[in-house]
Amino acid sequence: MLGSIDWLVIGLYFVGVFAVAIWATWKEKYREKETSADYFLAGRHAGWFVIGASLFASNIGAEHLVGLAGTGASNGVAVGQFEVQASLMLLLLGWLFVPFYLRSGVLTMPEFLERRFSPACRWYMAIVSIIAYIMTKIAVNIAAGGIVLSTFGINFWAGALIIVIVTGIYTVFGGMRAVLYTDMVQMFVFIGGGAAVIYYGLAELGGWNDMVRIAGEERLNMWKPMSDPNFPWTGIVFGAPILGMWYWCTDQFIVQRVLSAPDKEEARQGSLFAGMLKLLPLFLFVLPGVIAYCLAKTDRLNLDVDKQADQALPILVQHLLPVGMRGLVVAGLLAAIMSSLSSVYNSCSSLVTWDIYKKLKPTASERELVVVGQLATVVMVGFGLAWIPLMKGVSPQIYGYLQSVQAYIAPPITAVFFLGLLWKRINRHGAIVSLVVGFVLGMGRLVLELSKGRLSEGSVLFWLADINFLHFAILLLGVSVTLLVAISLLTPPEDDRKLAGLTVATVPPAEATKITAAQRRRHQVNVGWTVVLVGCVVAIWFYFSPLGQ
Repeated sequence: MLGSIDWLVIGLYFVGVFAVAIWATWKEKYREKETSADYFLAGRHAGWFVIGASLFASNIGAEHLVGLAGTGASNGVAVGQFEVQASLMLLLLGWLFVPFYLRSGVLTMPEFLERRFSPACRWYMAIVSIIAYIMTKIAVNIAAGGIVLSTFGINFWAGALIIVIVTGIYTVFGGMRAVLYTDMVQMFVFIGGGAAVIYYGLAELGGWNDMVRIAGEERLNMWKPMSDPNFPWTGIVFGAPILGMWYWCTDQFIVQRVLSAPDKEEARQGSLFAGMLKLLPLFLFVLPGVIAYCLAKTDRLNLDVDKQADQALPILVQHLLPVGMRGLVVAGLLAAIMSSLSSVYNSCSSLVTWDIYKKLKPTASERELVVVGQLATVVMVGFGLAWIPLMKGVSPQIYGYLQSVQAYIAPPITAVFFLGLLWKRINRHGAIVSLVVGFVLGMGRLVLELSKGRLSEGSVLFWLADINFLHFAILLLGVSVTLLVAISLLTPPEDDRKLAGLTVATVPPAEATKITAAQRRRHQVNVGWTVVLVGCVVAIWFYFSPLGQ
């Protein structure tokens, strides 16, 4: 349990976070110029360090602090593949997607789809994104907050409600700027807290070599056979990038941070910085789960990895860390959940404001738009709370649940964005059919998975419900791409004037000549960091493989 010093540390930490939020809110004198664009995009002048830190901190939510450690305890380091691959997806965001997003001047991802394709695609993207946020972000983070607090003697639902209310306060009043700066502060706490858990955990085991010996080669291998029920290598290589591209390159939750940059090189540098940071969760959050497994296996920790996997990290913190340090790490755990929640609140508000309410009421005032977004957040939190009891039907661990649901949403969106940028022949007809059919098939798989126990083994429906979620993502992408290409080729192409600057083939030729010497130097620096990042990814893949052990 937490001692009085721990609670004091937690209280002081939250006071500090609120102080930063208040400072960030007043920094640009919002009260004098509060427009919806300022509120949701921080005035479009965020620096690369703040953008990269916010990309990392917003992403580090419940699924990492609780879910990654839990899955690491039950399955080993293979789950870290999603984190390592995220670094490559951030490279794709910075080098391919960012120039098109900033050139178009859009405020949201649904708006970009409207520019590239049609208003129908915008409506689809806005509604599906909100549903996805409720199912994969709001509910997951609220549930994890309850799990963390219940481990320390606080009722699950009381803890979940505390997280919701406290997070909502500074998000509603501070907007995107408060989210960016509090995320930056929380980044240091995540890294410091994770490092402390690793240090004390390895000390308890006797060092890295003892962890390797006790865990065994199988748990420290990121490359699982194709028959593995959770993380087959085929799914990791061909399926996981589909989820990663959707999340890191097309999701409002993430892209909203790079949209707040003043230019593409600043946004790209922020993406590269976030890519370097995304190499850390494997060590900060997955390995503590492996350490918890090793301690439990040697009877030094009371943890049933089959039934209590998601409690691995909270129990590890309670068991290993001294008074004071324990409170700081718990504050970091809660702050991570809050940072992810505050980000999704802001993203949901922006979608409701710009892509739904403003489309229905074009004459709405700026203040009215902000208020509508804030009120919509409350409703979505309610849906998120209601969805929590159904989560366990999809996966026994939070991270597995998250990746499963994303696999049913991501493929059609990934296909439309990626091919839409690369090939101007893709048109509005192919896009909307691919999006709608893909969504119906994905939701059908979710329904089948929730009701798998009532299906007959050996039937086609049971096979569809039982196939690995990453393999299903590959199949769904194949269907989505086939529909997208076929229908686009069977219907008239889009007007090139409409596509100007929105596809690779329609980028203005004069743009390449408008590069200053300073921009060229920044570009070269970004190229260098790209090479370093790719090298780090390859080194990690090699070490956590049979060849490297």
